Amino acid sequence: MRSITFHVNEGETVALIGANGAGKTSTLKAIARAIDAVGGDVHFCGEKITRIAAHDVIHKGIALVPEGRGVFPRLTVAENLAMGAFVRDDKAGVANDLAQVYGHFPRLLERAAQLAGTLSGGEQQMLAIGRALMSRPRLLLLDEPSMGLAPLMVNKIFEVIRAVAAQGMTILLIEQNARLALQTSQRGYVMESGEITVNGEAAQLLDDPKVRAAYLGE
Repeated sequence: MRSITFHVNEGETVALIGANGAGKTSTLKAIARAIDAVGGDVHFCGEKITRIAAHDVIHKGIALVPEGRGVFPRLTVAENLAMGAFVRDDKAGVANDLAQVYGHFPRLLERAAQLAGTLSGGEQQMLAIGRALMSRPRLLLLDEPSMGLAPLMVNKIFEVIRAVAAQGMTILLIEQNARLALQTSQRGYVMESGEITVNGEAAQLLDDPKVRAAYLGE
């Protein structure tokens, strides 16, 4: 990774696109303190969080939905969602958010008592997103939410991402489908070999000839 600079404004969705190995996942992990940043600083809501503990990042209001989902396979769906709210003590708010998650993903309600490890890939992705939402984050980090999913499931996942964004959630999105990522976002950054090489409004990037040739299959 090289030195990169980018920002996400409160209430907006920003896409980070690039080829495999460009450094996108490492960037999200550094923000969430899943790995240490080699240099530089990460600031969140005016506070430097570069060296705080990972569990403190969650308390600050940052939730990561990692590539590969990362659900707790031996816990039920309901228990996984409860784990997402472990930093909270507002029972009424937790109950309300749980109802919203089940509203977004009715299939999770149908499978509330089922072990997470027995769910399909798409259902696990629903659960991973739902679990993150249960922490009521101020910033939601999404790493490849469509990976390995059938088109209908991808549509459902992104329908929920758009719905959550419309409610004011701040989102930083990594997505292999660059067109879908930019269509879902207000702004975007292109990362190549650990560097930000292009950035701008999502609509501008969708019309950029170099971006279209390199990432949109045109």
